[in-house]
Amino acid sequence: MPAVTLLLKAYDNAQLEQVNRFLKAALEGLKIEIEPCKITSHDWVQTVISGEDETIAQNYLAREIGLCPTRLESVSKFSTMKGQIRGLEGGKEVVVDVGIFSPEFVTAKISTSRLQAQLVDGRKIALIRIAELFGFSKNLPLFVKILDVDKEGRRLEAELAEKQLTRYREWVRSMLDRLLILGASSYDVESALKREGFERDIVNVEALGLFDHVVTCKLGTDAVGLIPKIGRRLQSATLTAFTPKKILNFLGQEWNLLTFRE
Repeated sequence: MPAVTLLLKAYDNAQLEQVNRFLKAALEGLKIEIEPCKITSHDWVQTVISGEDETIAQNYLAREIGLCPTRLESVSKFSTMKGQIRGLEGGKEVVVDVGIFSPEFVTAKISTSRLQAQLVDGRKIALIRIAELFGFSKNLPLFVKILDVDKEGRRLEAELAEKQLTRYREWVRSMLDRLLILGASSYDVESALKREGFERDIVNVEALGLFDHVVTCKLGTDAVGLIPKIGRRLQSATLTAFTPKKILNFLGQEWNLLTFRE
């Protein structure tokens, strides 16, 4: 049977084992066999599912987690895809890993000019500053819209998808700080918050993925202030803050949220 590559990254054996347990529990009752998961060269989780109900299982995983397209030929223009930030390239574009690695690794790239148009009303703000304002960091999950598929050049051009822009609109309008935690399980996140006594300072913890979460702070709680204490509990995770007040102060209080443009 062909391998199934989940739209999910794991970074060590402990996380891989958590994925194995999740799949066993989520697919319990189906007439299938699941091979132990492995990690691909780009950290995506891969397994093999076989049996009478394998199609049901794959459809469930596609809906609940997502599946990597794996090949460039599987990507179509104007489609919306979920990926993870790989990095900022030369201060000119955001590189997003959307799960294409066979027969070669291909990423989607969002230009600085596109982000300027979508996020900051076309202002000529440096990419690094936009990244700081919106909490961009390596492995942050993002929804992107594919603008061009260059099969000969093995390149994808993209922009932020409307789903991603809607998330940012809602986050800014709430005026609540958010702490982005990448590379930690929900149990580890909840445990860290409890041990540091921050349970009363937060509204909720939302999953962006099995190992990626956003902690919504109560009004008056500073997400940046949580990073040192939560960070020492989650030393292998990446923590960044999304602060609406900082965005509005930098761009001006008159800045209209409708400037988030597709």
